[in-house]
Amino acid sequence: MHYAATIAGMAFANAFLGLCHSMAHKLGAMYHVPHGLANAMLLSYVIEFNATDKPTKQGLFPQYKYPFVKGRYAKIIDFLLPHNNLGDDKDAKVQKLIDMVEELKHKLNIPRSLKEYGIQEKEFLDNLDKLSELAFDDQCTGGNARYPLISEIKELFLKAYYGEPVKHKNK
Repeated sequence: MHYAATIAGMAFANAFLGLCHSMAHKLGAMYHVPHGLANAMLLSYVIEFNATDKPTKQGLFPQYKYPFVKGRYAKIIDFLLPHNNLGDDKDAKVQKLIDMVEELKHKLNIPRSLKEYGIQEKEFLDNLDKLSELAFDDQCTGGNARYPLISEIKELFLKAYYGEPVKHKNK
């Protein structure tokens, strides 16, 4: 496990992370949620947030000339399910990716919401503005493909807290 953790750390040090990690860092620090679990509970919401061809603001280090996150998520489905019958419908592929992530979380008994994890609602809502601001200021946020507003981070935290179903819309 130590070798795997070291290799993962080396990979993270040489790649840009993003909003999911930023939010997980702050969620873990404030509510003692293990980092991997926090990432798992937030991942589908961040995938849906990022999967747009028209971001409000492109990330600081996008490594491409134009937004292509939705296309990259579609390529993941093409790799995982080469005979997926979804054709060129990137939005359907993003939804399939989200559905697969949610199915895996269910199989692994990952809590469906931050509330189900045990974070008290009043405490969460009282700290939500600060939590969102801290996630915005996290060093990983700048590496996200779609640069978020603090209000968008707050909305993602709220969706994750209440376990709102993730439905990708054509963006």
